[in-house]
Amino acid sequence: MGSVDPHPLLRATGLHKVYSMGSRELHVLVDVGFEVCAGQKVAVVGASGSGKSTLLNCLAGLDTPNAGEVWLNGTSLYKQTRSARARLRAKEIGFIFQSYQLIPELDALENVLLPARILRRYGEAERNRGRALLESLGLKDRMRHRPHELSGGEQQRVATARALINTPALLFADEPTGNLDSTTGERVLEAMIEACALAQAAIVLVTHDEGISKHFPRVLTMADGRLFS
Repeated sequence: MGSVDPHPLLRATGLHKVYSMGSRELHVLVDVGFEVCAGQKVAVVGASGSGKSTLLNCLAGLDTPNAGEVWLNGTSLYKQTRSARARLRAKEIGFIFQSYQLIPELDALENVLLPARILRRYGEAERNRGRALLESLGLKDRMRHRPHELSGGEQQRVATARALINTPALLFADEPTGNLDSTTGERVLEAMIEACALAQAAIVLVTHDEGISKHFPRVLTMADGRLFS
């Protein structure tokens, strides 16, 4: 991809997240700073429990940090109302979950179109974009299949198309190959990165698998709630 914008698309400063476990406090994020520019590919690698998923949730506005701030395109996420933050997230952010999170009663195309419906976009243009995304991910003949009729790799590709339907500037992926065998995971990851490149979306992926980082020019390490270059 071409040169990226030198101004950060996403910027986080001083993120701190604490969970109370009885009389004990668990510091999951400790003074985390983070920046992503438009079009960048970033991998965050760390062991289970290191704080990776919590970091993504705070960066996406899904979870509220105890301290710190996150800006998306210059807009402070946590100074928005909950509904305004949800709308901003729907417009600017796509999210891929490890467990796919597809609705079993809906077929692949209907699942892909759900984020568009959140923004009250119901037209043929959205349906055409959903079809094009699924086709680009190798699912041209699987659009009318429901999740139980799809393999794990196919379900994750549907989830990728769903995350990209609103043309987000930024895509978060939380252990997206964690439930897949190594060969399928590699294929899904390559398709995901290619789809993000075509959509000119930045991607931030968290994983415990250090082998995945070979696909990413920028790799950070997470340990004990702290982020390291």
